[in-house]
Amino acid sequence: MPPIRTVTTVCVALTLLATSTGIAAAHTDPHREAVQEQVNAVVAGGAAGMQVRVTRDGREFTVRAGVAELRTQRPVPLDGRFRVGSITKTFASVVTLQLTAEGKLGLDEPVSRYLPGLLPDGERITVRNLLQHTSGLHNYTDDLPQDPKEFLARRFEHRSPLELVRGAARKPLLFPVGTKHSYSNTNFLVVQLLIEQVTGRPWAAAVYQRILHPLRLRDTEVPVDNPFIHGPHAHGYLMVEGKPVDITEMNPSRAGATGAMISTTADLDRFLRALLAGRLLAPAQQAELTKVTAVSPAYGLGFFPVPTSCGITVWGHGGGLPGYLSMMVGAADGSRRVEASVTIGTGVDQQALRKSVDSAVCA
Repeated sequence: MPPIRTVTTVCVALTLLATSTGIAAAHTDPHREAVQEQVNAVVAGGAAGMQVRVTRDGREFTVRAGVAELRTQRPVPLDGRFRVGSITKTFASVVTLQLTAEGKLGLDEPVSRYLPGLLPDGERITVRNLLQHTSGLHNYTDDLPQDPKEFLARRFEHRSPLELVRGAARKPLLFPVGTKHSYSNTNFLVVQLLIEQVTGRPWAAAVYQRILHPLRLRDTEVPVDNPFIHGPHAHGYLMVEGKPVDITEMNPSRAGATGAMISTTADLDRFLRALLAGRLLAPAQQAELTKVTAVSPAYGLGFFPVPTSCGITVWGHGGGLPGYLSMMVGAADGSRRVEASVTIGTGVDQQALRKSVDSAVCA
């Protein structure tokens, strides 16, 4: 499985939204049993393991399936940490919207006002264009190693966001600014640089100060170059020459604000609950978070709507890095919330994955 391009495809699929090792419910609960069945199916489809946290009308439960590490019998830890991938974008968007409320950034101000000379089209690309993926910027992850063997050999390399943005900015725009939506990870590397420019601190410090510390998200971190996942965690794998190779350890610098964070389902749920309840953003910025347009009907500002089979639209974000897939969604009133982590083994049954999230919301 090509490590970057395939992960991007999976992440987009999630936006449109194991087997006999599964843990049976301790009591008869049709909802929990339905979710467990779908989680089992994801593992049967090639995932090494999966955990799903479900909150519905005040009730909470967590189900899991598969193993924490191939060739062992250790179950996926229910408090396990994992790479959340592009769910990081929602954290970055919240920080950016907080800065707009404080007058330090303007959503409709051009990037060139804050970072002159960074982008050839910086006078036309606004902060909103970045957050909504309507900038037209080339997606830098398309230029990262696509061959699994090459990615494996280079997985500990440091890549700076400035270097990656400059490389992408040398490519022509995919379309005129603001005329289309195209998911580009480059947008949120620019967002990272904006946060650092106006705060005068690393973007990770802003996330800690504004979100992680106030919400007491003690199992969430913003790594820079640290390749390890500390604490309990399941291992993710990359298929190399037909065999799953452990890819758990990697330098996350190439992901930055577009996908580097590590968290748990419990911490993501606390973050999502606070966000949906309006505890992190002022009303004006909360409205901007979920504002979609004719140009971008299925993506707000680092947050997107996901339709479900029961007619409930949930909001959140999906994520993917080599070895890991994740999802965080909730109803607008916060009454239903789902956080999921999949560690990839030999592959992923995307239909089963979508069904597992849908079942958690609707069953």
